This record gives sequence, C-alpha cells and structure tokens, in this order.
Amino acid sequence: MHDIIIIGAGPAGLTAAIYALRANKSVLILEKTSFGGQMTFSPKIENYPGFISVSGTELADSLVEQALAQGAEVELEEVVSISVNPDGTKTVKTDCGEHSAKAIIIATGAKHRLLGVKGETDLIGNGISFCAVCDGAFHAGKKVAVIGGGNSALQEAILLSDLCESVTVIQNLDNFTGESRLAEALMAKPNVNAIFGTVVTEFLSENGELSGIMTKRVSDGLETKLDFEGVFVAIGLAPDTAIADGIAERDKWGYIVSDEKCLTATEGVFVAGDCRTKGVRQIATAIADGATAALAANAYLDK
Repeated sequence: MHDIIIIGAGPAGLTAAIYALRANKSVLILEKTSFGGQMTFSPKIENYPGFISVSGTELADSLVEQALAQGAEVELEEVVSISVNPDGTKTVKTDCGEHSAKAIIIATGAKHRLLGVKGETDLIGNGISFCAVCDGAFHAGKKVAVIGGGNSALQEAILLSDLCESVTVIQNLDNFTGESRLAEALMAKPNVNAIFGTVVTEFLSENGELSGIMTKRVSDGLETKLDFEGVFVAIGLAPDTAIADGIAERDKWGYIVSDEKCLTATEGVFVAGDCRTKGVRQIATAIADGATAALAANAYLDK
C-alpha cells in the first residue's frame, strides 16, 4: 500500500509527487497516456517563471526527472474507478489491476475540445493554438482566426486584437453565445471581424505549418478558403473527471468542486490542476495546486 496515489502526470500531478516525496511519503503516479499533460502541445512557453523560453516537452521532462529522482513510482495505466474502504483506505482500479493507498490526489486535467476536422491534430503547435495568453505573442503582427463564439472565444479574440494585424472570429451559429458586453467590446475593435453561421471543414498547411482553413456556410453549403497564419480553437474544455463519480462533487460542466485548499467531499481525496473548479488554468496555477494538494494530503496522513 502506498501513502498517496496521484492520478495524472501533468504539472499538477508531478508537482504533488515532488512535494509528497520530500515529506517522506511513498507515491505512485498513474498516467494513462503521456507525461506532461496539455503543456506538451506548446512548442514554446515564455510565461513560466524561471525560463525565458522552454518547450512544453522540456518542462515536462524536467518535472518527470525530478519526481523520479525523489523516488516516485510510475505506472502507465488508465484509472477506471476509485472506492473508499471501511478502514478509510482507498482502492484505485485500473485497466491493469488494483492499487491501494491511504490518500488520493486527482490531477487528471482538462483537454481542449477539438473540432475533429482534417488536418487539426497534425497542426497543433504548428499554427493551431488554444491559449492566447500562452501563445498570442508568437502571432504578433499576423492574421489569425478564433474559432468559437462563447465567452472563452471572445476573451481570446480581445486579447489577440491588441497583438495581431487582424482577428477573424468564426462562429457556427448566427450570433455570439458569450456575454453581450464582451461581444460589444470585441466588435468595437477596428481590426476584428466576425463570420457567422459558418463551420471549419479543414485545416490547410504548407511545409508542416498552418497556412489557412476551409470553411462551409451552414445555410447554403458555400465553401471558402481563408488564409491565416494562426488559428485559436476556443470551443471549451472537457475535464477528465468521470473517475470521481461517487467520490467528489462535480459541477454541471464536470469539474470537481473544490477551492484553493484542493479538498473534495471525501476525506483523504484531494484534487489539483485544471480538473477542479477555478478561474485561471495555466501551468503556474496547476503547479500551485499540486503543491497545495500534496501538503494537504501530507497533513491528512500525519494526523
């Protein structure tokens, strides 16, 4: 039995492991796909303290190396469910078996929703981005598009309008679904225009880099080729929290309900990173959550 099982090996989970291990706790990290989470899709990160510029993969590798050096155990397994035993210990069932621990930290993160069209996955990090705060500066002075019409898309477009030559917002509906004040502020920008009732059908590329998109008007099927040097897909996030059923409360969007203390409704189960309810989802805030959750778990175990 381990002291702590951490589910997810993104920045929150890896940081939690480092803090727990330094408190002499035995730690098992369970990860179903790859280490680093969403940050591995960023070819260049320039807003993380201590680095003028670092790739997401390099930062992930450093965190993994540090966790392993501290003594973390790692298994590539997909968690299916979590249960609490009568003695308060927890059982984590995976696609490969079962593991037991005294405490659990859920750090499964959230994934950006994709359009699911041709060329999309190949161009993530090569012209397709999801975060204007993270990647907007790389598109300064360029022509970009924002896909979506909700609050996230409007906020992304407003930020980009101060950096880019032009911003085109493409919405599949006939109007924005975000707050009217955001829409008004955005459309007051001289370098912003919107295309409504239109969907993206394909991402185009040249030499491995995004060169434009193909669109189709919903009303009549008219197809159009549009040239852009960058596209920001802003159609929402999907938290990976199904394993929390019966263990932690989730909001209507699926995020685990928790505040800055990273506690859940179940004693001995903690949450960290993008999968919890929070206002800002950045690498720095995920790492802060990882430290907080680990310290809370350590205190729980030391009682």
